[in-house]
Amino acid sequence: MRVTLPSGTPAELVVPVGADSGSASAGGLVLLPDIMGLRPLFDDHARRLADTLGWTVCVPEPWPGREDLPLDERLTSVGSLDDEAVLADASAAADLTGASSVAVLGFCMGGMYALKAASTGRFDRAVSFYGMIRVPQAWASATQAQPLALLAGGHCPVLAIIGGQDPWTPEGDVASLEDSGAETVVYPEAEHGFVHDPDRPAHRPADAADAWERVMAFLTGPDS
Repeated sequence: MRVTLPSGTPAELVVPVGADSGSASAGGLVLLPDIMGLRPLFDDHARRLADTLGWTVCVPEPWPGREDLPLDERLTSVGSLDDEAVLADASAAADLTGASSVAVLGFCMGGMYALKAASTGRFDRAVSFYGMIRVPQAWASATQAQPLALLAGGHCPVLAIIGGQDPWTPEGDVASLEDSGAETVVYPEAEHGFVHDPDRPAHRPADAADAWERVMAFLTGPDS
């Protein structure tokens, strides 16, 4: 169901099928969308993840008030997003799950923010699907901190899913992410966005299935 965070940002909140509305979830997950924001694709992901994990899932809109921006404008406007506001919404979404243990998972731009969220102390685990490890030059601004710089100050366990043919996550950046203590899994032939949207030409069903299996094991592992 659609809800509103304290900031006024819209979000999707999904509880597992069969869960009692008044009981705490076994876990929580904040799902950070790609650059195109909250839409039916992420409603579907939230429902599937909630039912698979048995956790409450919350998906905040990354472009509140600008949901109608076309892709070309989004690509030139990421620098106008404010880390403080985006991460505050992620934290508020975590609170809304009502769970004592909450993970964060994001795709593309949302994967970049999942890396940043890993350093906030709010999340127990973080998963980045092909998130930018360094802020691209076109997005650089005073409100965009570098993920690697934030991670250097300490972070929760991080798993990064990477495409070996993805220009947004070059090999040197992946090595730096590994040096920070993150776990990385690289799919050598995969391009950007190969997991989360089956309608994209880059989608690779076998690699996507393997990536999801690894992510589920990471999220539900013995130390989670």
